[in-house]
Amino acid sequence: MDLFTGRNEMKGVILHGGSGTRLRPLTYTDVKQLLPLAGKPVSEYALLNLIEIGIREINIIVGEIGKKEVQDYYGDGEKWGVNISYTHQEAPLGIAHAISLVEDFVDDENFVVLLGDNYFQNGISSMNRSFAELGTDAYVALTKVANPSRFGIAEVSNGKIIKIEEKPRNPRSDLAITGAYFLRKSIFDVIKELKPSWRGELEITEAFQIMLDRGMKIGYSVIEGWWKDTGTVDEFLDCNRMVLDTLKREVSGNFADSSVSGRVKIESGVKIMGKTKVLGPCYIGKNTILQDTYVGPYSSIGPNCKLKNVEIEDSVIMDGSSIELTGAERIRESLIGSNVIIKPNDFMGLGMRLIIGRDSRLEI
Repeated sequence: MDLFTGRNEMKGVILHGGSGTRLRPLTYTDVKQLLPLAGKPVSEYALLNLIEIGIREINIIVGEIGKKEVQDYYGDGEKWGVNISYTHQEAPLGIAHAISLVEDFVDDENFVVLLGDNYFQNGISSMNRSFAELGTDAYVALTKVANPSRFGIAEVSNGKIIKIEEKPRNPRSDLAITGAYFLRKSIFDVIKELKPSWRGELEITEAFQIMLDRGMKIGYSVIEGWWKDTGTVDEFLDCNRMVLDTLKREVSGNFADSSVSGRVKIESGVKIMGKTKVLGPCYIGKNTILQDTYVGPYSSIGPNCKLKNVEIEDSVIMDGSSIELTGAERIRESLIGSNVIIKPNDFMGLGMRLIIGRDSRLEI
C-alpha cells in the first residue's frame, strides 16, 4: 500500500455469478448478491471492504442471471471513487474457473477475491496486513462451523494448513474456508491444471491443495467476529439481524404523531401515518409510506413501499412492494421481493411466513 495516497497496489475481484438456487423463488428473477441488507445490496458490503483497504481497481465477475442489473447498479464505480470493470462467466463452472477469467485484469499484481454473497463483520483489513507481512503464496480466512460437510474445510497442524478438502464426508476439522482469498498470479498456472469435480466445477479448494502438495505456503487466520454466507433464506435473515444490530439511530423527518424508538434508520421522504409504531433496530428506505402499521425489530423495508394495517418483524421487504392487511396478522421471518402486492381476503389466518419473488401478487 502507498502510505501517502492510501492506495493499495493490489487489485480486487468480486464474484457476482451463481444461480442462487437456495434462495428461490427470489433468485428466479433477482441476483442473489443484489438482495438488500439494511438498504444496501449484499455485494456492496464486499465492495466497501475492498475500498477500506485502499483498492481502487476492481473487477466484478457476472453470470447470465442479472448481469445487466449488476452493471446498472455499480456502473463504472465513480459513485464509490473506484474503477469497476466486468468479466462475464458464461456458466457457473466454479470459483476457480471464475478466477481464471481475470488473469489479464490482474496482470502482475497480487489480488483479493471476495464472494459477493458473503458478509464479514470486521471487514478484511487484518487479513490484508497478514498477507503482506507473511509473504505467503495465498492467504485465506477460516471460521469454525457446526456443519463442516457443507464447506471447503482446512485441516491445521502446528499453525499451518496441511490439507484442504471440499465438502468432506468425514471432516477432520471444523474450520471452513470463507469467501475471501488473497492470491498471487501463480494461482493461474495451478488452475490451468484442474479438471472439473463431480459437481462439474473447477474447485478453488483443489487448487489450494495442489499448492500445498508442492510445498507452497497458504497463510490463514481464524476470523474474529461473525461471518455469513447469505445463500439461504435463514442465513440471509440472520445476516440482516446482525447488520441491523450495527445501526445507529438516524431519522430523517419529524414523526410527532407516531412512535419511533430505538436504533432506527429512516431515509428521506418517509411518511409515517396514523397509529404506526416503529421499534428498532430496523431500516426504512426512501419514500416509503407506513400507515397504522407496526414495524418491529430486525426489519428492513426498502424504498417506495406502502404498508397499511401490517404487523411485521424480523423480515426483509424489498423496494416498491405494497402490503395491506387487516391488522390481525403478523408477518415474521419473511423475505419479500420487489414490487410484490399482498392484500387480504376473508380466509386470512393469524400468522404467516412468506418467501415471495419479485412482481408477485398474493391474496391471502
